[in-house]
Amino acid sequence: MQLPEDFKRETRLVMGDERFNRFMGAFDEEPPVSIRLNPRRHIPHSTFHIPQERIPWCEEGYYLAGRPQFTFDPLFHAGCYYVQEAASMFVTHIIRSVDIPTPKRALDLCAAPGGKSTALLSVLPDDCTLVSNEPISNRAQILLENITKWGYPNSMVTNNYPRDFRKAKLTFDLILCDVPCSGEGMFRKDPATIGEWSQQNVEKCWRLQREIVADAWECLAPGGLLIYSTCTFNLKENEENVRWILENFDAEALNIPTDPSWNITGSLLEGFTAPVYRFIPGITRSEGLFVCVIRKRGTRNEDTLTKEKLEKTRCLKVLDPSNLLPPSSILLPRINIDYPEALKYLRGEALVLPADTPRGIVNITYKGIVLGPAKNIGNRANNLYPKAWRIKTTHLPAEEVKIIDIQ
Repeated sequence: MQLPEDFKRETRLVMGDERFNRFMGAFDEEPPVSIRLNPRRHIPHSTFHIPQERIPWCEEGYYLAGRPQFTFDPLFHAGCYYVQEAASMFVTHIIRSVDIPTPKRALDLCAAPGGKSTALLSVLPDDCTLVSNEPISNRAQILLENITKWGYPNSMVTNNYPRDFRKAKLTFDLILCDVPCSGEGMFRKDPATIGEWSQQNVEKCWRLQREIVADAWECLAPGGLLIYSTCTFNLKENEENVRWILENFDAEALNIPTDPSWNITGSLLEGFTAPVYRFIPGITRSEGLFVCVIRKRGTRNEDTLTKEKLEKTRCLKVLDPSNLLPPSSILLPRINIDYPEALKYLRGEALVLPADTPRGIVNITYKGIVLGPAKNIGNRANNLYPKAWRIKTTHLPAEEVKIIDIQ
């Protein structure tokens, strides 16, 4: 894989020769494949149909032996698990480890496609409202799909810029800033990102990241946590930005307990010793990620942010999942179908349901898990699965794709 010479030179300086050589060696290896189970789907950890290994920093995370055809697993479409880089699952360990008051309101500011948001939903308390935001409209629709499928009621999706939350004068106990970055940590997994890299883009990114953090800081309640993360390696977007936050705001970086066997790298900026966590391919079993957890000093107030209150905030655009699925779908009659019929349904085809199926809107299920609605008119059931979510390929797998089982 041909990497830009400027990138290699700068990254060698940041990492040092030993780390850099191990990082370069990772490009000769297959990237690890990992999934994170949805705790609400009641999936026993022992019933995998393929070899797997636990991810040590995430209770719900597993490495898989190879990459299955996720597209042809109905349980994937039903939100039973999320395909995610192992490093990104570190956010679950952060929430489980930090000693702060229980958050009541949380914001994932740059959330698409939804991996870290669904991870947060799995570990945040049930009475915590999570707002998952994405500024780019088409990406916000993908985020809405993944959040809707994950199936947690106390969540919502918005399509706004960070400054809009600042203008709305809303505050949150937890804000995740997984900021847009130069993407160096994704080079191995997504070679297309290599062609987009330049030193000019690094300069553009670190400046934009500071603007986003400045907006987010105004929305962070006293005593609240800011999780700052990138998927890149350079110091400007990582340690230097964290140092800027600590020098310009009333903030402190928090230690997160880790195990040496995880091989997470700390600060690589000379003279900067704040606790930061860097995942490097070839050293850590993951793609690249940088994380720092920062607390806003002060005493937390006890005001609450309800979904109803946020929906009435006129300067924010809240996306409505009922435009995709009937809002009462959870209460509908359930009709279970087999694997071939499930693939037909996910393609958007009409189904022929059992003769005793009630007329009207019903839930189509696979292994007892809801896939989506259909309208039974007697001789057939018209497919109501959202068009944007449908499987596009007409290819059929040679055999049933089985990755996990459910109770």
